[in-house]
Amino acid sequence: MAADALTTPPCPLTPRELEVLRLAEYDTPVAVIARKTHLSAGTVRNHLSAAVAKLGATSRSEAYLTAHDNGWL
Repeated sequence: MAADALTTPPCPLTPRELEVLRLAEYDTPVAVIARKTHLSAGTVRNHLSAAVAKLGATSRSEAYLTAHDNGWL
């Protein structure tokens, strides 16, 4: 377990991007994520887009899997 912690790359996402991405796990609609986080739908879309871009993913589902597989979620 300690070796895994040493080989895990640092997370490039902000805490808010991680929160929004975590809520997007089951393809949760943006409006629902916005309501749960008290953010506007546009802000949620911006956070999801930033997470997708930072992780080099092609979708928010792929971004979630990448973050989860790296132990960031």
